[in-house]
Amino acid sequence: RRALIVCGAALALVAIRRFDRRRLTLARWWIRQRLLRRRLVERDLVDAAEITRVAGVDISFVKESETDACAALVVCELPSLRVVYEHFERVVLREPYVPGYLAFREVDFLLALLDELRRTQPELLPHAILVDGNGVLHPNGFGLACHLGVLAGFPTIGVGKTVHHVDGISRDVVRAESEARCAARGDAVDLVGASGRVWGAALRTTDAQPFKPILVSVGHGFSLPTAVDLVRRCSTSRIPEPVRQADLRSREWLRTHGTVDS
Repeated sequence: RRALIVCGAALALVAIRRFDRRRLTLARWWIRQRLLRRRLVERDLVDAAEITRVAGVDISFVKESETDACAALVVCELPSLRVVYEHFERVVLREPYVPGYLAFREVDFLLALLDELRRTQPELLPHAILVDGNGVLHPNGFGLACHLGVLAGFPTIGVGKTVHHVDGISRDVVRAESEARCAARGDAVDLVGASGRVWGAALRTTDAQPFKPILVSVGHGFSLPTAVDLVRRCSTSRIPEPVRQADLRSREWLRTHGTVDS
């Protein structure tokens, strides 16, 4: 009986310590996210007319794994959208996935890819980065695109496919607004929350019917109109080409070096 009590107490202590570590990690991330958000710039830091190279970043996972993945950076030139640089790294994501804090799981690998490009071929550094994820259209107003842009010092744009429920904006709202106001390819509609804040835009990038808009939001160093216009210039299919190429090429890289998630 005494042994059972001791074992039970030990297990309870382990559970409490694990719970406390998780709470401490989330508290640290919460503070870090809000400190970085103070450095966010939502105006144009680069002249849109001078943008001739746009990067796309993405992380593709190995089949049946939530941690083994490939981080990809692809740079396309404008207006041709020809790929002029690509680099891939096999990575292991050690941080847990927590909604609202994806950047703490992925951003270090993307920063490493940019550092490698800066070191080896600085003449191909992009003028802007499209991120497979959200910018300010995010529960905490600071998604992966914001996090990467602030830390890397690059203008970034969030390109999302999934609607975050923020300030009254929902999937049904996005569908209704885009169907009503995006009649043709290239049309966009601002996503305005219940507070009156403009969080991003739904952009129609195809002529297909029915269509699924992509969600464009400021990452860092862009105004929303400039961000929407640049994504429009980069789109020949639903997903803008730099992000699409990063996804396709990273999956092909994994097929060669491992098993890609479907």
